[in-house]
Amino acid sequence: MQVELRLGGLMKLNGHDVPVGQTIAILDAVANDRSVRAAAERLGVSYRSAWGRVLILEKAFGRPLVRKTKGHGSVLTDFGEEVRQALQAPFRELEEPLAAQERRLQTRLASLPIAKSERLQIAASHDPLLIETVKDRIGIDVVITGTEQAIDRLLSGASDAAGCHFGPEAADGDSAVPARLRNPGLLVHPLFRREQGLIVAAGNPLGIRSVEDIARTGARFVNRQRGSGTRGWFDRLLAGADLAASRIVGYEVEEFTHQAIGAMIASGAADVGLGVRAVADAFRLCFVPLGTETYYLATRADLGSAVLEQLIDDLGSRARGAPGYAAVPPRAGPIPASARARGRPAYQGRD
Repeated sequence: MQVELRLGGLMKLNGHDVPVGQTIAILDAVANDRSVRAAAERLGVSYRSAWGRVLILEKAFGRPLVRKTKGHGSVLTDFGEEVRQALQAPFRELEEPLAAQERRLQTRLASLPIAKSERLQIAASHDPLLIETVKDRIGIDVVITGTEQAIDRLLSGASDAAGCHFGPEAADGDSAVPARLRNPGLLVHPLFRREQGLIVAAGNPLGIRSVEDIARTGARFVNRQRGSGTRGWFDRLLAGADLAASRIVGYEVEEFTHQAIGAMIASGAADVGLGVRAVADAFRLCFVPLGTETYYLATRADLGSAVLEQLIDDLGSRARGAPGYAAVPPRAGPIPASARARGRPAYQGRD
């Protein structure tokens, strides 16, 4: 058991409810990193959403708190720095007594006979088929995050499983599983295959067929957040084309799901993004395929869960009939005892 107490609080200013902790996180990120994007990462929101919160704060205080500087990110105004210091003061004074209460609470709770939750905790990179399959399912809690963050949560013990993907498959039909999942204490189950490509407006009016075309046409791109598998794939495409990120208009504009990418393009707020075919079909957009990848679910090797087994089976079945998806074909490799009867392969932490 691990206990973490955090101070929150709410300010009411000019008819606005202003969360104190969120405000400090935004102001600290700008002060220390000169970046609203850093604030977005701390809060787990998109870059656009973080700027929206800055604007709400400025409306509540009635004065500018953050100022953009050309070529140098963003900085706090003098007033913004005064607000930051004023909010930090009581938090600093309460740090020591709060830590003491945290230790006392953890000790007391550890002595209680608290039953361990049987719910399956999954941290997963966003996928429409996965979300539809687990929706309203009893016994599963899902946190949507990037591939790298999902693996972090699995390795730290914060989640039982990590949904992850690593880009297009190689010539041998497999995706490269990263070294930190090559662990005998883990199983990596291939769930399904899916197409990724460029999502563009219906009819592809700009004639975009590649990342080179995005740069050439000046098309407005909408990106995925840092740490996501799709973002990593796009960065590799840029490197392969010898293109700097600065050549892509909107490279810094981030969204956290494939649906958000599709919605941006469907609304006319962006021209192109990298995402799955299923979203392009759902929004009636044009899709330029760039490759196929395998989506995996990594778990502890000792995790015995009937809920997990059922989820893996259901995802494989659904993938067979879903546009842009396919079931994982049988292949040689270690098979855990729980899967052997059905012939489902699983990567077992070895080459």
